[in-house]
Amino acid sequence: MKIFVGLGNPGTEYAKTKHNVGFMLADKLAENLNAENFREKFNALVAETFFDGEKILIVKPQTFMNLSGEAVGPLTDFYKIPAENLIVAHDDMDIPVGMIRLRPKGSGGGHHGIESIIQHLGGEKNFPRVRIGIGRPPEHWSVNNHVLSPFNPDDAKKISDAIENLIPAVKCIFHEGINNAMNKFNPKKIKTFDDSKTE
Repeated sequence: MKIFVGLGNPGTEYAKTKHNVGFMLADKLAENLNAENFREKFNALVAETFFDGEKILIVKPQTFMNLSGEAVGPLTDFYKIPAENLIVAHDDMDIPVGMIRLRPKGSGGGHHGIESIIQHLGGEKNFPRVRIGIGRPPEHWSVNNHVLSPFNPDDAKKISDAIENLIPAVKCIFHEGINNAMNKFNPKKIKTFDDSKTE
């Protein structure tokens, strides 16, 4: 069994904002895998499906981004899921808009949603990440203004394309594991701000 978590903020006012690309991917994945309707469980919306005979949960925490671990921690505890079977998708300002980056583990890197999950997993960092680039804030914009604003039309198209391209990547993680998925789907030439950070 695997749990795929897309991070975001609940509510229609946040639906199209940069912080919600994880929710966008979760919705597209649920549609692609014919997942059951999302139901409320553990402070999250959870859809169930099967892929290659394995049960998959697709999860959208409803705790707001900075408290994502309050939903993810109880879910992993209840289903007794090891960290490597938890896949988390989130926005990343250190990657250009529409670029993707798969990683097997790592620190929170300043992303409060990931940091909350690590905290509620007892410090466990060894869970795969699906990072979707949203780029840096424009000059004179705060981080909050940036992540809580919608994409302009050009960037929205890049994000839509990225999410479409991530469906086979996520399926590859489910079926073949994160390392094979990284080899197949990570861009070959991309230098991100945090590549030099200690894992």
